[in-house]
Amino acid sequence: MTQETVAAAPLKPVVLIPSRLGSTRLPNKPLAEIAGAPMIVQCYRRAVEAALGPVVVACAEQGIAEAVEREGGTAILTDPDLPSGSDRIHAALQAFDPEGRYNAVINVQGDLPTLEPELIRRCAALLGEPGVDIGTLAARITVPEERTNPNVVKAVAGFDAGQTVATALYFTRAQAPWCEEGRDESEAPLYHHIGLYAYRRSALETFVSLPASVLEKRERLEQLRALEAGMRIDVALVDTVPLGVDTPHDLERARALLAQQG
Repeated sequence: MTQETVAAAPLKPVVLIPSRLGSTRLPNKPLAEIAGAPMIVQCYRRAVEAALGPVVVACAEQGIAEAVEREGGTAILTDPDLPSGSDRIHAALQAFDPEGRYNAVINVQGDLPTLEPELIRRCAALLGEPGVDIGTLAARITVPEERTNPNVVKAVAGFDAGQTVATALYFTRAQAPWCEEGRDESEAPLYHHIGLYAYRRSALETFVSLPASVLEKRERLEQLRALEAGMRIDVALVDTVPLGVDTPHDLERARALLAQQG
């Protein structure tokens, strides 16, 4: 089957959530309790609510698998030494669907327990454009300090006035693109990249087969490997950045948010 045939085929997505216990800032965070359930279970529920296709947790440890299975979900154990979440979801995909029934893979991070299901659907919809290999999301930066914060990854894409989808040119931890001093920030927006991805299955398989690229290693941003290899990443502009849980403070915020919703 050619790349063109794959790109034109109707999308049949599977949602994969990579998860492992090896967080240094928040040990065992996938199993941290939030609103009566482990965080990984809350992420699983958000993915199910998106109603795109089957949801599978690609986990590195048995404890995560057991938590998901108690919820009635599907978990696949993967090698704990895999180098990235992309490698983890690819390994789980091969085990879950060796026949290749699913031609689109939605990668939902396992530390986004308050993620709105609509954002998952918005990301997946980007693959409706045949030339797109990978879809992802971004939101306009509204907090001035985030413009220079290297922990806030910026998506560099040419969103014209009123445009909500653009092709990514770069991703960086620097303040980019440049704007002249004194120019109003409303006229020179920067975009906070949201680490949610939709892959064509063929694109994911190509991506994990590639060595780490020069810019990927320099910026410590895996998605640059795809750009350096000539893959097309489209970015959808959304209104909100989901809360990523990386610290005890983030965990308390997530607990408060889900308690309000409950």
